[in-house]
Amino acid sequence: MTGESRVVLYGKPGCHLCDDAREVVARVCAALGERFTEVDITTDAELARRFAEEIPVTYVDGRQHDFWRVDEGRLTRALGG
Repeated sequence: MTGESRVVLYGKPGCHLCDDAREVVARVCAALGERFTEVDITTDAELARRFAEEIPVTYVDGRQHDFWRVDEGRLTRALGG
């Protein structure tokens, strides 16, 4: 497992799409030995403004990968699996 998270999931509490995305991200990362970090956009006004209409948003290796839904196969491929 690497020391730094390759995947960042931006979301907020009470977001059912965020819950679904978390399950997919956690499953893919566990299968590939990767870490992920989750960021609550409600704790940062700029993040809340930036991502309010797109959550959940996933980043892989510092670049936006998906929003609203996470495609398990696409995420796996992006992580080299």
